[in-house]
Amino acid sequence: MIRGFATLNFYAADLEAAKAWYTELLGLEPYYQVPGGYIEWRVGDYQHELGIIDSRYAPAGATERPGGAIMHWHVDDIEAAFERLLAMGAKEYEPITKRGEGFVTASVLDPFGNVLGIMYNQHYLDVLGK
Repeated sequence: MIRGFATLNFYAADLEAAKAWYTELLGLEPYYQVPGGYIEWRVGDYQHELGIIDSRYAPAGATERPGGAIMHWHVDDIEAAFERLLAMGAKEYEPITKRGEGFVTASVLDPFGNVLGIMYNQHYLDVLGK
């Protein structure tokens, strides 16, 4: 039934600020945009989609604080990625934490209140290598 990660969506009240912040973080321009409503990038080895939706379109009952699941993006150097995110104005949500051999996670709150998880994941590298 579940085939794989397709699109991760975040919300931002200031869509243009979110576009600028994520464009700097990712080092690439969005590939798709709906003016005033939605921005999307294709990211990483498998071109996963990261979308930012204007918070005016958030589902009814959405909270103003982080909650739910955390999506972790693989990074090759978790310490450098974490420091870069903090230097760009993100706030620590969860510190760098070793979860087991070859698995280290951390997460931040982006300037728009979304939880952005990062992870060094040996399994990701093993699958990519095949």
